[in-house]
Amino acid sequence: MPNIQPLLEKIQALPVERIAEIEDFVEFIAAREQERSLTRAAGAVSAPAFAAIWNNPEDDAYDAL
Repeated sequence: MPNIQPLLEKIQALPVERIAEIEDFVEFIAAREQERSLTRAAGAVSAPAFAAIWNNPEDDAYDAL
């Protein structure tokens, strides 16, 4: 894990209203990362179900494109 002490010191030096903005931004980043994680998981789970549709002799010509 990276050393976060310099970042914490910078945050602590800010006015209270700026700290609230940072907290909002961190929450936004965390929510976005959770959404991306869910999207990747859904894609991984659905890939086997679509494999029979995607991998078929009729569509082999499209695979070469």
